[in-house]
Amino acid sequence: MLQKIFKTKTPIIGMVHFPPLLGYRGFPGIDACLRKSLADAKMLQQGGVDAIIMENNYDVPHHEFVGPETVAAMTLLINIIMKSVSVPIGVNVLWNDYRSAFSIAKVCGAKFIRVPVFVDSVETDYGKIMANPEKVLAFRKEIKADDVAIFADIQVKHAQMLNKRSLAESAKEAVQKGADAIIITGKWTGDAPNTLDLEQARLAAGSKFPIFAGSGADKNNARKLLQYVNGIIIGTCLKTGKIRSREREVNLKAWEEKISLKKTREFMEKVKHTR
Repeated sequence: MLQKIFKTKTPIIGMVHFPPLLGYRGFPGIDACLRKSLADAKMLQQGGVDAIIMENNYDVPHHEFVGPETVAAMTLLINIIMKSVSVPIGVNVLWNDYRSAFSIAKVCGAKFIRVPVFVDSVETDYGKIMANPEKVLAFRKEIKADDVAIFADIQVKHAQMLNKRSLAESAKEAVQKGADAIIITGKWTGDAPNTLDLEQARLAAGSKFPIFAGSGADKNNARKLLQYVNGIIIGTCLKTGKIRSREREVNLKAWEEKISLKKTREFMEKVKHTR
């Protein structure tokens, strides 16, 4: 399925983090959300990324399943943005709302969704989230979204495992349960995956199964990460502004910070030779 989505075997997926959306503190209005998000998407495409994933990153506190106001806002924004960029688009509805993500993708024509909790049950600051890959696949089939790929995190960041086991076991189950790709993160936003974890996942998933690094990539470690993974999802390090406190902040940069064309181009230049 991924060969139909991307024009390269090692795709770089840029992140568009929406500002706080309708119903959340700091919501700047839907027009401001669109201006900011559209500008970020255009910068990512101009900088050379292969795809973009859009998420409600600043809707804090998160909920496992979002309300209709979030679905309405994200559908509107993604639909408009998709008409202004040509790279494939993905959807992530935090914290783990695969139903809304699939629905938005189906309506807007997005190509993939991210599912943070697929086979690993976890405890987060927002409560326990129980894995149920069968329900994820059943809902995709129910709305006839079989052409929308599932990018499944394993042992996802910002969470404590409830069903403790090795990363290799999580990777193997995610493949068996129907993920189209798996994502491996560090423990927190801005932390890169451990190379030993990446090696474990590769051995468990097989040499050809798509694995993505989902956090902590930058121009200094991108080439090393691509020795182990098929692609990278990148967001925070491409933004303007300084890093905020890692101790208290879920989001290391304020939503007002923009995607930097210069940083994006520098990152893609590093990646180019490895690919």
